[in-house]
Amino acid sequence: MQPVFPIYRHLSAAKNPRLQIFARLKKLNDMATNIIFLITLLAYSILVSQPFMYMLALKYAQSSLDIGPYMELRKLIDASMRKNFKYVIYTALLANLLLVVLTAGNPGSLLFLAATLSLITLIADVFITLKGNMPINDMINTWTPERYPADWTDYRERWFRFLGYRGVLSMIGFTGLLVAAVFGMPAGM
Repeated sequence: MQPVFPIYRHLSAAKNPRLQIFARLKKLNDMATNIIFLITLLAYSILVSQPFMYMLALKYAQSSLDIGPYMELRKLIDASMRKNFKYVIYTALLANLLLVVLTAGNPGSLLFLAATLSLITLIADVFITLKGNMPINDMINTWTPERYPADWTDYRERWFRFLGYRGVLSMIGFTGLLVAAVFGMPAGM
């Protein structure tokens, strides 16, 4: 950092306590940003794994089930996801929001743009979950082996369609974060 006034050119961070404080604060901010970035990446990697597991295996397995086993499996998965997955979502939302705030001072940076994109896609993912997948889960949770709709496979297909939309969104957000991790950091950091 070059001083604005030539008379202060001889001052360096080593000789000027104010510059030392600013240098330390910048290092702390950089460290906090890196830690929050790591937490965001980890939480997002867990989020993006759900749709991938469905694309790779679970969709086919569930589509092969008759109503009884399908209902039982959906109810068990839903109960577990509602109990545990919310913490991953809260962590991802909070960390991603903090990452946007911490990088807002450099709005043209790849990390800020990626953090903003991933936050937007994450919010859209949560919206689709709340308005698409969860209402279908709520409906399935009321079914019994004796009482279920004749078009139950349509519910299953709608649920998979919403999950597919969420998968696209989470993959876009996660890819943006990965691009920032690989290409957005200066060499040697």
